[in-house]
Amino acid sequence: MNFLAHIYLSGDDELLTIGNFVADGIRGNKYKAYPKKVQAGILLHRAIDTFTDAHPTFRQSTKRLHKNYGHYSGVIVDIFYDHFLAKNWQQYSDIPLAKYIDDFYQSLNANFEILPDRFKHLTPIMIEGNWLLSYATVEGIQLVLNGMNKRTKGKSKMNEATKELKEHYSEFEHEFTTFFEELRAYSNSKLIKIKKQFEL
Repeated sequence: MNFLAHIYLSGDDELLTIGNFVADGIRGNKYKAYPKKVQAGILLHRAIDTFTDAHPTFRQSTKRLHKNYGHYSGVIVDIFYDHFLAKNWQQYSDIPLAKYIDDFYQSLNANFEILPDRFKHLTPIMIEGNWLLSYATVEGIQLVLNGMNKRTKGKSKMNEATKELKEHYSEFEHEFTTFFEELRAYSNSKLIKIKKQFEL
């Protein structure tokens, strides 16, 4: 899953949410250098990724892209799924998406010093471009994919993937909706176990 889903699946604990958000910037056992709640968020992120990558519905979505995008297909589907979460946000939260995202940005700024270096660089760019809110539109997804393609120096061709998104929009949305219900249940259960592990 991509940024918005990881943030959403963290619940309402600020530091745990930040841990889930920054987890890709922390390798191996280096997470143990962070506060307990951040550690818990990192482990939750890793569990979510493992569950997602092995799930048959997620793999069904990636299969649709594999011919054109190879091993980048999973990254693209992560972004597509964040689009459907943002687009249908009112089904998942009583807090308006714009306010939810603004509160998260404020939390990142308030805890900026504990962010890994990669995210200290990324966060101001993300906030300035309001990436998370842009996920709600296909045009916003296009901008995200353009940026991802630049980071691969054009090798991924991810900037072209909105073609498949538009062509198979209803299929991707249905797959997201069914998958996300299972992921929410799994994440809630995993979060309870991780909180017990860290005595939170």
